[in-house]
Amino acid sequence: MRAKHVVPGLPIQARMLEFKSCMLNEARGKKQEEQEEEEKEEDQELSPEQKRTLERKLKKERNKAQKKLMREAGIVAKKKEPKKPSGSELALDYLTTWSESPQGWRFQKTRQTWLLLHMYDKDQVPNQYFSILLRYLEGLQGSARDTTVQKAEALMKEYDNSEMDDDLEEKCERIRKVLQLLS
Repeated sequence: MRAKHVVPGLPIQARMLEFKSCMLNEARGKKQEEQEEEEKEEDQELSPEQKRTLERKLKKERNKAQKKLMREAGIVAKKKEPKKPSGSELALDYLTTWSESPQGWRFQKTRQTWLLLHMYDKDQVPNQYFSILLRYLEGLQGSARDTTVQKAEALMKEYDNSEMDDDLEEKCERIRKVLQLLS
């Protein structure tokens, strides 16, 4: 038998899959028609919940048959995993939410910790967010405030003794702003 809908430009695996599915459809054609007629008769007698259950079972069977065909043809179906936002994206969203809608914002220790660890790096916390971060730091309290000041002072001492390049100069400027704000 020859497949009805074979597209000439398709790779050989796709052609095989198309051919097998056509063959299966022809073989199952009469059987499926009979089942569909029976299902229609049953649908009239079934409650909505029973109909949903039956539809889910049929869908599961169709998906199972399709996966089997793909395995036989050597085609592996790849599952798409949703991309998870990075730590920097989450922390910057946290900061933006704090700034723009304080009612919807709630404190998150991990986001604050990330911001405090990376606030001197302009790649991690761009300049547009640094000004918001400075306003956020005004409300910093307790040991987080003390630790931030201590680390900033230690970094300033360390960078004072080294040669300045553009990135280091940018970090020093940020450190000075943080020290002015918190001291």
